[in-house]
Amino acid sequence: MVRLFKHYVPHAVLLLGLIDCGLMLVSGNLAWSLRAEQIGMDPGFLTDRLGMLCGFAVVVMAAMISVGVYGSEALRSLRFAAARLLVAVSLGLIALALLDFVLPGHTFWRSTLLYAMTLSILLMMLNRIVVGSVLGAGAFRRRVLVLGAGHRAGRLKALSEHPGSGFVIAGYVDMSEGHPLMSEAMPRSSIADLAGFVADLSASEVVLALEERRNALPLKDLLRIKTAGVHVNDFSSFMERETGRVDLDTLNPSWLIFSDGFSSGRAFSSAAKRLFDIAASGLLLVLTFPVVALFALLVKLDSKGPALFQQTRIGLYGQPFTILKLRSMRIDAEAGGAKWAEKDDPRVTRVGRLIRKIRVDELPQVWTVLTGKMSFVGPRPEVPTFVDDLEDRLPYYAERHMVKPGITGWAQINYPYGASIEDARHKLEYDLYYAKNYTPFLDLLILLQTLRVVIWPEGSR
Repeated sequence: MVRLFKHYVPHAVLLLGLIDCGLMLVSGNLAWSLRAEQIGMDPGFLTDRLGMLCGFAVVVMAAMISVGVYGSEALRSLRFAAARLLVAVSLGLIALALLDFVLPGHTFWRSTLLYAMTLSILLMMLNRIVVGSVLGAGAFRRRVLVLGAGHRAGRLKALSEHPGSGFVIAGYVDMSEGHPLMSEAMPRSSIADLAGFVADLSASEVVLALEERRNALPLKDLLRIKTAGVHVNDFSSFMERETGRVDLDTLNPSWLIFSDGFSSGRAFSSAAKRLFDIAASGLLLVLTFPVVALFALLVKLDSKGPALFQQTRIGLYGQPFTILKLRSMRIDAEAGGAKWAEKDDPRVTRVGRLIRKIRVDELPQVWTVLTGKMSFVGPRPEVPTFVDDLEDRLPYYAERHMVKPGITGWAQINYPYGASIEDARHKLEYDLYYAKNYTPFLDLLILLQTLRVVIWPEGSR
């Protein structure tokens, strides 16, 4: 994987994206030349339209990231690729057509965009056939040697067998000389030179998956492996990189303290984030007011009670604040106290099901963003009752309050709506990853991919 602004991107996805970007530049230029030839116009020099071509590529790339074109299915399913490419390119070209209407003469002609759309989809589908079939999804998978043969090694094996995995396990070494769970593991005593063994397997990384590290770290071997140019990683860091979440099962305070993350240099990023929140929330409040007003009227007509729902939630540093949402449940939904939302929850009204599915119920929260109690991106704010319970039952839960809560977030786009303690545990792993690795780049990625969750509702309740 390649680390971009503290966030890991698989090599295959990065290659696919770079080739796609080049193909869009080619498609845009061919479309311009073809249209110019049709009307008998001199197409001019490439340098004269390079800015327009780059703008075309950036807008369509943003749309592709938004709808999940570079998801785990990117190189495995042509049907998946074709469907999402069509939606992404269509959305991108709609945005460019609107830009052409607002700024005529400064962008592509709308007639040219039709040619660009067709050429882009054809060339990018060909790209997926070549990268997926000729190179293969396994071409960029790293070879990993696992030191350990217990439960952790078993988890790594299961992860490597996942279709979207970026690594393959080259072998296991039983360091305890006990009764390994992995039958294929080689006992350490049978390997004369561990560094040489790593080289023989052509492993590019060694992962420590020891169940008990006290007095068990093979420091001399690890030093020799490291100086030979092979990357050495501990289990928690490896899991964070491969899954995009912090593994609570193996997490300990020393790892959080000494690992990279929670940068003190985020003051500038926080200021930039706040400026974005103010500008975007102000604009969004103006643009979406008619939509909110319409659905507020529908909510009022559909069931008794106020159109807006107010509730106390826990925010930054554990401080309570009040959120506003369009009411999607009956007014007696929490008569017996706050409850987890359920699948097909009977408390949800008819209009409530609709506004939850298309996420319109969240729009009034934009006011909370403008006032500074929330951000567009961050962990989901929970009610005080749930927070008290979860802090007692889940380790490190309080650490998620070190960043402002958000309307959307890393957990929200990667895991369905939490409706149990176990769901809350999984979402906490994503929230801790966000709090630890926050950058404006990750915020941008989350904002773009939120569109994927809206278009293809995943776990909304």
